[in-house]
Amino acid sequence: MSKWQSERSIHEMLKDTPPLRESSDSITSGTEAKFSTSRSMSFPSAYVSPEMTPNGAANTSTLLRSSSTKLENLKNWSVSTYKCTKQLLYEKLGKSSRTVDTELEAQIEMLRETQRKYLNVLRLSTALAAQLSAASNTQRALGEAFADLAQKSPELQTQFLYNADTQRSLTRNGETLLAALHFFNSSLHTLANKSMEDTLLTIRQYEAARVEYDAYRSEAEAAGTGVGGSGAGGEGVAARLERQRSVYGRLRDDSAVKLKLLHENRVKVMNKQLLLFHNAISAYFSGNNVALEAAVRHFSVPGALPVAPQQPPVTSHPIVTTHPSVPHAGTPP
Repeated sequence: MSKWQSERSIHEMLKDTPPLRESSDSITSGTEAKFSTSRSMSFPSAYVSPEMTPNGAANTSTLLRSSSTKLENLKNWSVSTYKCTKQLLYEKLGKSSRTVDTELEAQIEMLRETQRKYLNVLRLSTALAAQLSAASNTQRALGEAFADLAQKSPELQTQFLYNADTQRSLTRNGETLLAALHFFNSSLHTLANKSMEDTLLTIRQYEAARVEYDAYRSEAEAAGTGVGGSGAGGEGVAARLERQRSVYGRLRDDSAVKLKLLHENRVKVMNKQLLLFHNAISAYFSGNNVALEAAVRHFSVPGALPVAPQQPPVTSHPIVTTHPSVPHAGTPP
């Protein structure tokens, strides 16, 4: 392509563009440009800035006040946790003294030991109930097997039927004993895992209050002996100490009252449950159906079935055992 053709094509291209004056006039006059679509973001008509609402300032102040309250609570919790951890560490190292209520501490230790022993009894009693349940299921299956053999063995039908009835009787008595054991286990579980645990929860709160009280007491002693102990800082420490002393005293009294009530309730409940356990076990393993029924009826055991009647002994085919004839004393040979 020649130079003249190249220049000619450029001139033709420039003819197709609008004049520069028209472009500048559209800009200065404010008329709409060719690209009429706007990409600017417009807010919905329902949106109003929080600062423009009547309650905007009040809401902002409420949020700020709530945030400052949370920060203040977090700060107080952090300081209290640090002081309590420091107090516990110093007590273990022997650098700080602790407030001790000898009588209450002995009762608390006895309660924890009692709970451990009751939980062990509950574990063993639950295992006994599981084993007796397995034995009852085996006796039920054995009774069904005897009944089935009685239909297929006419020559031994009487003996098979008698053994089937015996196993059914043992099964029913076993279910009655299991109902008594479940009642015993349920009462023991409630006592050890709910009543005692509720008292121990109050005791843990009391122990935490004791540690916090000792931490503030140590701080007050340090402020009283240090420089500036009588200033505003010392008065603030004394006020916190007095407040924590009242909390500690209240929780100590609550713990003592709950320990007393728990002791009375424990004696009452266990007296009843131990008597039921003894009577039911003794009656079952001695074969005394009447005593077993009387025990479950007396203690109103839920879910207990009426025990089976006592089976009479077999008399149609007595077992005869022969012994060598031995002369009695005082008789002639």
